[in-house]
Amino acid sequence: MIARIYQPARTAMSSGGAKTKFWVLEYGPSEARDIDPLMGWTGSGDTQSQVRLKFDSKDEAVSYARENGIEAQVSEPHKRKPNIRAGGYGENFATNRRVPWTH
Repeated sequence: MIARIYQPARTAMSSGGAKTKFWVLEYGPSEARDIDPLMGWTGSGDTQSQVRLKFDSKDEAVSYARENGIEAQVSEPHKRKPNIRAGGYGENFATNRRVPWTH
């Protein structure tokens, strides 16, 4: 069973970086899910796929996996470039604009 170590991305509903500062070790599925014939629910006997461990740094997660004999794959995060404008928000309402601002 291979575990995955990654830094979660921000949610689609937020513009902030909350809950993206930590690293997660998550186990992959070791067996396929099956469908219960009576109720139609999906289930599995694999309880490790429910485990998510949080760490403060990537090094802590990798060392935990190494100490416990867990084969882990590390996924590096894709950082976005910050959008910093010279005038900031006030630039939208500046009186010395070259062209009139309309929308």
